[in-house]
Amino acid sequence: MTKRNENLALAAGALGLLGGYALGRMAAASRTQAPDTLPQASLLDTVALAVDVLAPTFTKGVIIRRPGAVALAEQWQLDTRAVQRLQKLRNKYGQGPLMLPLPIRKQAVVLSPEHVYRVLNESPDPFSPASSEKRAALSHFEPEGVLISQGALRTERREFNDAVLESNQAVHHMAERFLPVVDEEAARILAAARAKGELDWDAFAQGWYRLARRVVFGDGASDDQELNDITVALRKAANWAFLHPKKKATQARFFARIQHYLERAEPGSLAAVIARTPYSADTKPEQQVPQWLFAFDAAGMATFRALALLATHPEQAQEARAEIRAKPGIERKFLPLLRATLLEAVRLWPTTPAILRQTTRDTEWEGGTMPARTGVLVFAPFFHRDDQRLAYAHRFTPALWLHARSDQEWPLVPFSAGPAVCPARHLVQMLSSALLAALIDGRELALVSGQKMVPGRLPGTLNNYGLRFALDAQG
Repeated sequence: MTKRNENLALAAGALGLLGGYALGRMAAASRTQAPDTLPQASLLDTVALAVDVLAPTFTKGVIIRRPGAVALAEQWQLDTRAVQRLQKLRNKYGQGPLMLPLPIRKQAVVLSPEHVYRVLNESPDPFSPASSEKRAALSHFEPEGVLISQGALRTERREFNDAVLESNQAVHHMAERFLPVVDEEAARILAAARAKGELDWDAFAQGWYRLARRVVFGDGASDDQELNDITVALRKAANWAFLHPKKKATQARFFARIQHYLERAEPGSLAAVIARTPYSADTKPEQQVPQWLFAFDAAGMATFRALALLATHPEQAQEARAEIRAKPGIERKFLPLLRATLLEAVRLWPTTPAILRQTTRDTEWEGGTMPARTGVLVFAPFFHRDDQRLAYAHRFTPALWLHARSDQEWPLVPFSAGPAVCPARHLVQMLSSALLAALIDGRELALVSGQKMVPGRLPGTLNNYGLRFALDAQG
């Protein structure tokens, strides 16, 4: 058995054991528990949701993707099945929130657009981002990170993240330093592709992670493969959350390595910005940085998928090239159409499908009271690909992002929303769009890996690890 298949078998076995235990407990609960005031799913509907939505999300990897599982999800189009399952639940139970009769904890699923905005806008109180599941997972590599902090500590750490990442600025003030790095890494990616005869995930990812390390830590970290390996090891353990023991020695090496780069504060890096940003001992910058590296991982997947969109939509690709020609050099720090292309890639194939919250107190809804410490799930693909409500659900529609979106519109939340919105969203969009520009400027890329990218009906799951592109003669 290969290591990949062994991991998949372990995931399936763990899910089976947990599922068997949960089914027994749910059956007992359904016989004895009075109905909740909010709509409550039946036992069979809860099992169906676990099979179609929760199990595939867990198996693909919540913190770091398992390529084999993602390939299977693409083959069976599991994300489409997940959306269809939630459509059935909404059609049966109404707007929700829908309570699940789980034996171990209280859990709700959000089914209406208005409730999505309420949950995200009323974070961190009463809808805390520091849910039990998130704390169990992220404590493996950022135990004092902002996402799982609460109260005054969370406020302080969030302000630090916002300041360094400039979360409210479309263009980071370090753009003039970062964009040449993008061009250099794009040239490396293209050189690797020419040597291979095609652009695949390995060639792209190698350049992307170099770019991420140079932006965060400086050029001195560009070839630090050991840092990457440590990050991967910790995130693989985090995939199992409370089921995997902490790798304390590895974690100590991880933070020591980050601290080393932060103390160097190489000019032209985010580490140098940290050195100029006021913070207290409680802020713990070295514990915030792992989340930035995590964000870059998701952004790399989205950028490669965006390349597939451009390769299979020639009209939009030509518009993007016109935008690139109009903004040479440093002016590429803001490319609206290419930013919109990235956002569409995340809408179509969310890199964070499960947005989790947990209530800090009882909350009142139209249908009744949701108890304190209830887990709340916003499953982003359901809202992004709901073809019962959205005419553009399965189409590449970058125009959606060429105006400022409001809470009155359908909830498209590629980077979450509200006070807990991703603080790196603008930085990621700037770097990703600039890299897309460098890769497609003056050359055609053709998708040759065989995915069915039918423009009017894009697939529900797209395996970024399997994408391959041919470069034209000028490439």
